[in-house]
Amino acid sequence: MDGGKNKPRHGTELERADASGRSWCAARGENNMNGKKCLQLLLVSAIAVFAVAMLSLKDAAAGPRPRSADGASILDSSPIHFDRLDPSVDRIIPADAKVERLANGFTWVEGPVWVKDSLFFAEIPSNSIRKWAPSAGVSIFLQPSGYKGSTPYGGPEPGSNGMTLDVRGRLTVAGHAQRDVYRLESLDPKGPITILADSYQGKKLNSPNDLVYKSDGALYFTDPPYGLRSQKDDDPEKQLKVNGVYRISHALEQKPGAAPTRGELQLLISDLTRPNGIAFSPDEKYLYVNNSEPKKIWMRYRLQPDGTLTEPKLLYDATADKRPGSPDGMKVDMEGNIYSAGPGGVWIFSPDGKALATILFPEKVANVAWAGADRKMLYITASSSIYRIHLKIAGAPLTRSR
Repeated sequence: MDGGKNKPRHGTELERADASGRSWCAARGENNMNGKKCLQLLLVSAIAVFAVAMLSLKDAAAGPRPRSADGASILDSSPIHFDRLDPSVDRIIPADAKVERLANGFTWVEGPVWVKDSLFFAEIPSNSIRKWAPSAGVSIFLQPSGYKGSTPYGGPEPGSNGMTLDVRGRLTVAGHAQRDVYRLESLDPKGPITILADSYQGKKLNSPNDLVYKSDGALYFTDPPYGLRSQKDDDPEKQLKVNGVYRISHALEQKPGAAPTRGELQLLISDLTRPNGIAFSPDEKYLYVNNSEPKKIWMRYRLQPDGTLTEPKLLYDATADKRPGSPDGMKVDMEGNIYSAGPGGVWIFSPDGKALATILFPEKVANVAWAGADRKMLYITASSSIYRIHLKIAGAPLTRSR
């Protein structure tokens, strides 16, 4: 043993490390920690900081997210994947079609509708209506949009659901957990709201789900129990025995702020277990209504001059399809083809119910909406994300007037 005679004047490297570590720890109030151990922690922290810096540099080198022609920031884009069930679908889906994801991070998004330069949609679990604009991304438009009680809701879907526009550009909303149908008199979320329907024969509606205007100003809507706390027919707050499809004959002309004309609400369909998506054919000869469960079916009804429905016809039955998803929101194109949420993604049917394709998505699809200058852009709300696809045939106008 050299007795320390050959030790460097300022100590060994280990001693210097220990001293350095003790100095850093002392500065942080960790005087009792071994200096070597403290320096090791410092080294780990430095490596972590370095790794984060490298990732930031990598992101910076990759540049900003790509933007489309309309200025929208694209989270990701991939070639479309679909089950080609009939060759005629080639007239609808371009060979080079892409699926663009525009926004994510949600829980369950529904009810998309294009208003002026933005997509409005419901984020039901957060009880809000959101707004996505190509240049600005996502913002909250209205919250709460459904349930407005002072205590927590206690159910999975406290928000509003489907939305549409009347010919005067007023946003009309299926209130879902609010158990009504309401209309915003302007696009000011703090502006006046008019209740169009909230009960049938003195009993509260279940939870209006989706809705569509006819060109005569009548509003048709579906009323399953999904907005109730248990979402079941034996929910203690469910007052109606049926899960119906209804018609508000003079919805367009109801004066702002006026009470609903409750005695005029018509029950049109009462034999579906879970009526959900609803849409008119372009010529308004037919009303399409789908049913989510237990049977996963799409129905067609002939529309009579007085607004009532006859000749119910089963268009398609997908009950045997066990992929995630059920019949839900739907729209039609100018040629009468139907686009609907369903098992596995977005189903496309011919006007007479022939299945043409299923556009596949990695998450459960809820609803669709047309937009774009040529109305060929189909927006899709699917669980946590907003997607879009540019197709070949233009969507039918959302609003019509006689």
